[in-house]
Amino acid sequence: MSQIQRSHVLITGGASGIGRLMALKLAALGARVSVWDIDRARLDDAVAELVTGTEPAHGFHCDVSRREDVYRVAAETTAAAGAVDILINNAGIVSGRSFLELPDEKIEATFAINTLGLFWVTKAFLPQMIERKRGHVVTIASASALVGVAKLADYAASKWAAMGFDESLRVELRQIAPQIQTTVVCPYYIDTGMFRGVKSRFPWLMPILDENEVAARIVRCIERDERRLFMPPAVHLLPLLRMLPVGVFDWIATFLGVNASMDEFKGRER
Repeated sequence: MSQIQRSHVLITGGASGIGRLMALKLAALGARVSVWDIDRARLDDAVAELVTGTEPAHGFHCDVSRREDVYRVAAETTAAAGAVDILINNAGIVSGRSFLELPDEKIEATFAINTLGLFWVTKAFLPQMIERKRGHVVTIASASALVGVAKLADYAASKWAAMGFDESLRVELRQIAPQIQTTVVCPYYIDTGMFRGVKSRFPWLMPILDENEVAARIVRCIERDERRLFMPPAVHLLPLLRMLPVGVFDWIATFLGVNASMDEFKGRER
């Protein structure tokens, strides 16, 4: 069981969405929370909310796509708040366009944040965890790590990479540092605003997830050292469905409305 109380938790992309909600829930449980975000205004607001907790809170402006920025801010974070016990790699972006409509710079940004950011942030803090023989690395992936979706080519590919990152890290740590826990989170669309406009053909089977429920479930996973979280339960069927012929798999995904889910996508309002 990972201890929350008095642990130092770092959340990337923690100034909004489920990152902010996780920060609030963890602070309420007695964690010392540090938040990284690229949005300075939202970062200040998030830290102001967190200081009401029993432990001090810290906010750091950081662009996780920039390796030098990550390593510099990681040193600042450790100096200000101590070694990180629980790392939640949450920062992410989505483009929401068909492949040929994606500008090259959007594709690069998606992988720089959603994928390479995982490497830089984890590499910055994992050595401390191994040395202290204590730690938990949480990777926020997506149900898109298990099925490709129309208009999510860059996003889905970046999350497939996140899934592979978690799995490889898990088995490596089992060999060299079994005390370090890992958790990968694969939710369907969450109503944070990031996926504003998406729809579900069968909400009873694949509902648009409530952000508070997702944040609370992730916190429970951390406490219980659960290795994997799929939401909703129907996501558990995806690995089994992949055993079917490709044509059948694609037909099922289309019938369920998965490949039409992004048709009315608008994204977060600026």
